[in-house]
Amino acid sequence: MQDVLGPRDELAMQAGVPAGMTFGRARGPAFGARRAPIIKSAEPHPAPAPKPSLRDHPHPLARRWDAWCRKAEAWAARHLPSPDLAEDVGSARWFRELAMLVALVVIALVLWPSAAPLEAAPLPPLTDAARAEFRAQTLQPWTDGATQGRHFAANTMVARLDNAPERPTIQLTAMLGENDSLPRMLQRAGIGAGDAGQVAAMVQQAMPLDQIPSGTRFAITLGQRSGPSVPRPLDAISFRPRFDLALDIRRNGGGLSLARTAIPVDTTPLRIRGIVGASLYRSARAAGAPPETVQDYLRAIDQALPFEEIAPTDEFDLVVQYRRAADGQGQAGDLLYAGIVRGGQPQVQMLRWGQDGGFETLADMTGAGQAQESALGAPVAGRITSLFGMRRHPILGFVRMHAGIDFGAAWGSPVYAVTDGTVSYAGWHGGHGNYVRLEHGGGIASGYGHLSRIAVSPGSGVRRGQVIGYVGSTGLSTGPHLHYEVYRGGRVVDPMSVRFLAQRRAVDPGQIAAFKARLQALTSLRTGTLAR
Repeated sequence: MQDVLGPRDELAMQAGVPAGMTFGRARGPAFGARRAPIIKSAEPHPAPAPKPSLRDHPHPLARRWDAWCRKAEAWAARHLPSPDLAEDVGSARWFRELAMLVALVVIALVLWPSAAPLEAAPLPPLTDAARAEFRAQTLQPWTDGATQGRHFAANTMVARLDNAPERPTIQLTAMLGENDSLPRMLQRAGIGAGDAGQVAAMVQQAMPLDQIPSGTRFAITLGQRSGPSVPRPLDAISFRPRFDLALDIRRNGGGLSLARTAIPVDTTPLRIRGIVGASLYRSARAAGAPPETVQDYLRAIDQALPFEEIAPTDEFDLVVQYRRAADGQGQAGDLLYAGIVRGGQPQVQMLRWGQDGGFETLADMTGAGQAQESALGAPVAGRITSLFGMRRHPILGFVRMHAGIDFGAAWGSPVYAVTDGTVSYAGWHGGHGNYVRLEHGGGIASGYGHLSRIAVSPGSGVRRGQVIGYVGSTGLSTGPHLHYEVYRGGRVVDPMSVRFLAQRRAVDPGQIAAFKARLQALTSLRTGTLAR
């Protein structure tokens, strides 16, 4: 039986250790013997024989070619060096091979191609015709007003015209600007001075020229002129100086004639209703109400009902003055009625009433002689920047009494009356700048300073929430804000501590009956939509 040696025995045999001795340990006769011999791997498949080349061919020419190749290889092995700098380092042969490598590198660097740009042939000079052709292919002709870049020469089929023909008539539209006059506007439109003066005289007979509102549009037709230096004659001009009047001037024969056309106008007020939804303003605008009407409606409703208490399911109800012309045009006027309907029942009903143009409810009319105590309201939509009391003046630089409250707000923000009253002063008031003072009765008064513009006049009555001016920075002021102060018995007091009595004026039964009749007439109108 042939012994099978393991890896340890093979290493021992290679090291010269006698059989039976393995690295100093006694080896038993059966120690390390394997139960089964190691299976030898299968013999690899022999590689395919290489394909015989031309030198292995038995042909006489192939034999001669093989002999010549062998001689060349033997000569190259004897004479051509094959440097290997990893062998015989430091020997004479090694230095020769190193010198050869350096020489080859130097030769390669000397023969390195230059990176300088190649000189091209000079461009031929451009002629005037070539420049014109290049310019025709660019966008410059379009900026000069041409329809195309290339211009073609006229041939025999094209007749040259000394003068370009003019259109027989020209139709244009002109508008009268602010602080402008009718004759100057007509002359700027191309009408001669004679025709412009004649038109102004004819219009003056129909209505005063200064009553023509700015923004009025004029449809003008100019005729064919007799010469290039002569203005075109006026053939026709038509415009609408008033909503119920149209003027038409036309040339008949050799003169101009004026025709007046009275336009029938229906002045029935327009009622607009709808669901409040997510936005009261957007819903009213979507229903057809003009922006100015919606703003007046919101200010009126805010006097009687806070916006937070208006539900999305409520209905807005408003009536506005409206004029409808026979030609289909419409013009909205002032807001007459503002209401809120909830569950089919009117929640708020406010009517424009009185000479001051304020809105009142029926409860205001029937509450004559009663006194209502109310808290101080904010006169402007803003934040308090300075309170009542001693402070260092931001301009004068020393500490003195600040006799009011300052509200920071944007320039031009509307300032509202905090309650009903009468304007006792409206004008310039020293360090207060533009100033308004309201008397509310019972010795209570309020003042509003640093206004950019005043919207009331002395002696007029105001209602709570009515606009009396606009935020500014007049007088001793460092920026746009409202200085608000309250007087009691002629002396300034802290506005935050005042609760005042608003006395209602007495109204006779006749006015109450007229108020009810007017309210009934407006609320009985049929709902409509504004003409676009």
